[in-house]
Amino acid sequence: MDAITVIRAKRDRQALTDEQIDWVINAYTRGDIADEQMSSLAMAILLNGMDRREIARWTAAMIATGERMDFHALDRPTADKHSTGGVGDKITLPLAPLVAACGAAVPQLSGRGLGHTGGTLDKLEAIPGWRAALSNDEMLGVLRDSGAVICAAGDGLAPADRKLYALRDVTGTVESIPLIASSIMSKKIAEGTGSLVLDVKVGSGAFMKNIEDARELAETMVGLGNDHGVRTVALLTDMSVPLGLTAGNALEVRESVEVLAGGGPADVVELTLALAREMLDAAGLPDADPARALADGSAMDVWRRMIAAQGGDPDAALPVAREQHVLTAPADGVLTGLDAYAVGLAAWRLGAGRARKEDPVQAGAGVELHARPGDRVRAGEPLLTLHTDTPERFPAALEALNGDAVRVSADAEAGAGPIVLGRIA
Repeated sequence: MDAITVIRAKRDRQALTDEQIDWVINAYTRGDIADEQMSSLAMAILLNGMDRREIARWTAAMIATGERMDFHALDRPTADKHSTGGVGDKITLPLAPLVAACGAAVPQLSGRGLGHTGGTLDKLEAIPGWRAALSNDEMLGVLRDSGAVICAAGDGLAPADRKLYALRDVTGTVESIPLIASSIMSKKIAEGTGSLVLDVKVGSGAFMKNIEDARELAETMVGLGNDHGVRTVALLTDMSVPLGLTAGNALEVRESVEVLAGGGPADVVELTLALAREMLDAAGLPDADPARALADGSAMDVWRRMIAAQGGDPDAALPVAREQHVLTAPADGVLTGLDAYAVGLAAWRLGAGRARKEDPVQAGAGVELHARPGDRVRAGEPLLTLHTDTPERFPAALEALNGDAVRVSADAEAGAGPIVLGRIA
């Protein structure tokens, strides 16, 4: 078998055979297929797609290049959640300890931010002492002691995906739904969780800009999970405006702790509880009450144990950026628009995100919201506060917020749309 034959087959809109898929994934992982050849195949997949059998086999082949974790030794069912990424999406931080407080074990393997979307590990690394890299034994120990763990995926899980993801990132093939779905699900299935809830974002701040593409991605991933024995469900959720009132690492940790303390923005609480209920139901715990676990402090107790078990100090002061710039409302009226992508881009330019995986991030950088769409505002009142250690970043961040990114209307009616747009099981 050779790479050229496989590339030509997909270029000519043919379905790849199981043998071709197994061979190409193994050969690329071993280094026997050149990056330029795999780039060509990825572009052919982007343009011509894959059917369900091809996607399932591609996913299975990527899983087979590495190890699979096993949590059967735990005395509770396992449940995990994956978000396709957005702006202000700090949901994993309160969600993992909340679900653990209700009786499930949550082995949450998370990633870092790239571009305008924030990364869970970057946020948690704003906590002094906290570490993302755990061995499999350490991960299992934190799970046993705390009920939840949030950490980086080890090198042994789906190594084919790590190599292919880096290639897609620089060849314009990130948007391929078969490649997105197989990338996400190969890692989640290899992780060994018994059930999985997917938060598929749709809107300007998401990779999926319209509901049709988001539904296709969700249906593909739900099918992959269920085909591999992982009970999987997906929620389609709105990412046209940022989640909560913060976008940035330490800023989002602070807001997450507020949620665990029984407060926090209403939209963050709503989505956290919606995903918690789905995770608990998928794990076989439909009678658990996550709202009570937020109210009685048990979720906060799990958070503190989890953070401490990974070297963090849950009582330590979080980093604060050295410089702030306030953006005020231009007129009296209703805030009718606050574009998620623009806010994410501004946070990135302030230092909260990275353009390349090896770039550093500023723990205190980001954007703080003082109003949300539907709120009434007065001219001259603060709308946004920009935070950074490097004030020379302010002009580029403000440029991202120009035009229609922030809209105030004198005659609009107050109100906001739903967060959960659909459910796929």
